[in-house]
Amino acid sequence: MAIQKLAIDDFLQLAKEHTVIDVRSPGEYNHAHIPGALSLPLFNDEERKVVGTAYKQQSRETAIKIGLDYYGSKMRTMVEQVEQWLQDKQDKTVLVHCWRGGMRSAGVAWLLDLYGFKVYTLIGGYKAFRTKVLTQFTQPYQFRIIGGYTGSGKTEVLHKMSGSIVDLEAIAGHRGSAFGAVEGVEQPSQEMFENRLALQLILHQQETIWLEDESQRVGHVNIPHELWRQMRASQVYFLDVPFEERLQYIVAGYGKKDKDKLVSAIMRIQKRLGPLETKTAINHLLEDNISDCFAILLKYYDKQYKKGLQERKPEQVHTITCGNTNAANNAILIANTIRQHG
Repeated sequence: MAIQKLAIDDFLQLAKEHTVIDVRSPGEYNHAHIPGALSLPLFNDEERKVVGTAYKQQSRETAIKIGLDYYGSKMRTMVEQVEQWLQDKQDKTVLVHCWRGGMRSAGVAWLLDLYGFKVYTLIGGYKAFRTKVLTQFTQPYQFRIIGGYTGSGKTEVLHKMSGSIVDLEAIAGHRGSAFGAVEGVEQPSQEMFENRLALQLILHQQETIWLEDESQRVGHVNIPHELWRQMRASQVYFLDVPFEERLQYIVAGYGKKDKDKLVSAIMRIQKRLGPLETKTAINHLLEDNISDCFAILLKYYDKQYKKGLQERKPEQVHTITCGNTNAANNAILIANTIRQHG
C-alpha cells in the first residue's frame, strides 16, 4: 500500500473517521496538538534535542544516523501501540503527522505502511494545521449571543437552544470571572484553546452559531481578537433576570466551594472591588453569610457587565424579561423574541 499525502482540509475530513497519530515529542504534544490526536513520539524531548543539535551543528546525515539509533529499538513497540489503538476497528487506517511534514512523520509512516496499515500523512504537518486554525478566526460567521448579568444561567440556556452552539467556557475549561475555575480541570494552553475552538467553528461554519456573551479573556486564555470583534458586533439576546433570583443561583452554584479559594478569588478583584467592599465580602464569607457576600460580588459584576453592554449599539441588544433562571423557559423566550423581531 502506498502512503498518501493530504492537504490540511482533506486530512481533517478523514480525521473525523480515522485515528490521528502525532509523532512529535511529548513536550510538543502536551503544549498543544490537533484535538483527538494520539501521541506516538518518535523521539522523547531529550532525543529530539540531540538530533536537532546534530542536524544544525554537524550534518543531516549524522542527525539521521543518531535518529535511527533511537528509532530502531522502538519500532516494535510503536507498531504494537497502533495495533492496540485500532484493535476494535475494521478499517486499519491511520493519519500521521509531525511538526512540518518532514522526516519524523515519513519515518513512522514508512514503518506503519510496511506493517500493513493504510497510512496518510499531512502535508506541512502540525504547522499547516496551525495556519488553518489562525485563518479560521478571520472567517465571517453568523453569531447570536446570549447575554445577561452574572447568575442568569446563560450557559444552561445555551445548551437548551435549538441549532448549533459553541460553548466557549467548556472549551476554555473555565466559567469566566475570578470565580470561574472549574474544580479539577486544568485550563488548556492558549494554543490548545485556539485549536479546539477552531475545530468547533469549522464544524458549524455554514450555520447560525449560538455563543454565550464573554469577556475576551476566559480564565487565562483569550478569545482571538478578530473573532471576539465579530462577537461584539453580533445580536445579543439579553436575559433580564431579577437580582434575587440570580443571587440564589450563584449561592447554589458557588456557595459550597472551599472558603480559602473563594477568599483568593475575591482578593484577585480587590483593586476594582475597593478595600471596604473587599473586606466586607470576606467577613461575610468567614461568618457564613454566603448570600450577603455574593450580593456584594454580584453588584460588582453587574456594573462591569453593564459597562460592556453600553458599548454595544442599542439595536444590537434585545432585552428579554425573565422571571427566574429556568433555562428551558428562557430558551423558549429567546426563540419567541427571534420569531417576533429577528
